[in-house]
Amino acid sequence: MASRALTASSGRRLSGVERAAILMLALGETHGEEVWKLLDDDEIRDLSAAMSSLGAVEVETVEDLMVDFATRLSSNGGIVGDVDSTERLLKQFLPKERVGSIMEEIRGPAGRNMWEKLSNVPEAALANYLKNEYPQTVAVVLSKIRAEQAARVLAILPEDFALDVVRRMLAMESVQKDILERVEQTLRSELMSSLSQTSRRDAHEVMAEIFNAFDRQTETRFLTKLEEAAKESADRIKQLMFTFDDLAKLDSAGIQTLLRDAPRDRLTVALKGASQMMRDFILGNLSGRAAKMLADDMEAMGPVRLRDVDEAQAALVNLAKDLAARGQITISKSKGEDELVY
Repeated sequence: MASRALTASSGRRLSGVERAAILMLALGETHGEEVWKLLDDDEIRDLSAAMSSLGAVEVETVEDLMVDFATRLSSNGGIVGDVDSTERLLKQFLPKERVGSIMEEIRGPAGRNMWEKLSNVPEAALANYLKNEYPQTVAVVLSKIRAEQAARVLAILPEDFALDVVRRMLAMESVQKDILERVEQTLRSELMSSLSQTSRRDAHEVMAEIFNAFDRQTETRFLTKLEEAAKESADRIKQLMFTFDDLAKLDSAGIQTLLRDAPRDRLTVALKGASQMMRDFILGNLSGRAAKMLADDMEAMGPVRLRDVDEAQAALVNLAKDLAARGQITISKSKGEDELVY
């Protein structure tokens, strides 16, 4: 007896993965190739399993799904390409957990699987999460990511904790599949979801970065106007801005690291237009010989354009942010406040 063809009205509702499987089969090899490239291993496995068990599918069912798909895209006369509309659409064709995984990849660090995603997580953020985990769990995680990233994470972790992790990595044999899956699931549900949530940045933070990129005159002009129109927002932006003068809040190790990496010509121009307080702070953190050479360079330089000073100071601020993002220095707005993470 021939098996009955699968229909959308055959007595049961098609699951999301079945609907997706039918669409992918209809797209075929040529049109579906780019879609397959976007799926991770788990999604490919689930979709392939659904395809292999579909059996015959009536042409009316395929047409209904295609029409439904096209209707959803064109229901408003156009396409709105944002995160929310993408998530709503995927939920119509894929299981909830798969949609969550895909949207996590879109919102959070990119990667084909969990370990590739971790390779895109800043070392400081990864170390901050792992320092609260069991050393054995940390050993498993660091054994799965790139050696360069594992080295940077270990350098940030507390020394005794890091040494314990190293010993466990040396003694570790092959990790059982179920243990590895549990670790992956924990990372996905805790670390990646938290990174996805924090990626939705406050508008004032974004605007503070824009204001940081202004030259001094433009910054003053916009802040003055904004204070008149929305003083609360202006005050919030000023609190979030990280300026050249904020470099004076770096600790001794931080300013030494910054000065070591700072181009000498940029530093000279930046200090030429700096306040006396900032000049004293920078020169006081150099050796006597280096401080004298820098002071002589500023003296011999003569007048400089304010625009050049702004650019040089902005370059040093950006260098400080880059060093902070790599975990090499810690910067904060003021004493007693939370550290800023870039």
